[in-house]
Amino acid sequence: MKLKYRKGIFFVTYYLTKSNEPVYLIQKRKLHWKGWEFPKAGVDKFETKRHALKRELKEETGLTPIKIINHKTKGKYRYPKELDDRKGIGGQTYTLFSVQVKKTKVKIDKIEHSSYDWLAFDKAVKKITHSDQKKCLRIVNKFLTQ
Repeated sequence: MKLKYRKGIFFVTYYLTKSNEPVYLIQKRKLHWKGWEFPKAGVDKFETKRHALKRELKEETGLTPIKIINHKTKGKYRYPKELDDRKGIGGQTYTLFSVQVKKTKVKIDKIEHSSYDWLAFDKAVKKITHSDQKKCLRIVNKFLTQ
């Protein structure tokens, strides 16, 4: 049987300091697995990736985008086990975006996350749990700092 993948997006969320250095938002995951990640989302049927990003950014952080960039990087990953709320789906595809926001208090979705942190690249890349997200953070950081 062919594995079904949920369509999704990764969005590396950041603000710029006065010296134009990016500081990244990471969240401590508690739903489905435990660890650190940057925001991500499933794309609903009949929804654009950009709309999903804006919807999930608001739901998971309470933040509003200033600038959104599609980095045209795609990937996929398998779930370590079948998830109760995603029967018959074995993983997720993603397209990488970055989203600039204003630094403000983050309102986390208490169902999915237990806390958050704003970190410079070196600390964020060490703290993120999964290698595919580390890779994506490196892509965005290189783009923002070249």
